Amino acid sequence: AEVQLSQRIAVMLSTAVLSLSLNAPVVRPAVSNARMAAITPGDVGTTKPLGVYDPLGLMTRMPDKYRRWQEMEIKHGRIAMAAVTHVLVTANFKWDGYCSYLSFPPLKFEDIPAGTLGSWAALPQAGWAQIVAIVAILDNSLFAQDPNLEPGDVVGDRIPWVRYDDPEVKFFKLNAERNNGRAAMMG
Repeated sequence: AEVQLSQRIAVMLSTAVLSLSLNAPVVRPAVSNARMAAITPGDVGTTKPLGVYDPLGLMTRMPDKYRRWQEMEIKHGRIAMAAVTHVLVTANFKWDGYCSYLSFPPLKFEDIPAGTLGSWAALPQAGWAQIVAIVAILDNSLFAQDPNLEPGDVVGDRIPWVRYDDPEVKFFKLNAERNNGRAAMMG
């Protein structure tokens, strides 16, 4: 009987707190009067509903580092989109042949499970070392960010990439890439 009484009291208290919190006045966060030196509403990456979202105030405190953060966000978003594509493709498609002759027993592509953690555990460490080395070499040579180009434009005119002449189409495509990268980084 004593346990039931304490459970009833706990339920009543939690209900009371919940009802008070649902009827609480809406408190809006204080709008910063600091001018965003690094980015303004309407720039690439400031899409609805968040717009310029900087809860830690990093853009106003360190605007000189913001370009590097943009470059890193784009780069990590592209890698995350490739990883999501890997998960979706390997769930439905396997290559014929061997992934590694050097492991014992030799590892076939069909023996590597789909998914991030399963494929990570199944692939030999030498295979991961090769992947990391190739990505690092490409990142620091062919796909190195030129400070004279826009963030994320890593090839310039060296590779015939798709270029958009219409500013509205280009703005839409860049925002789509940024938002898809953000979604992929969330997992």
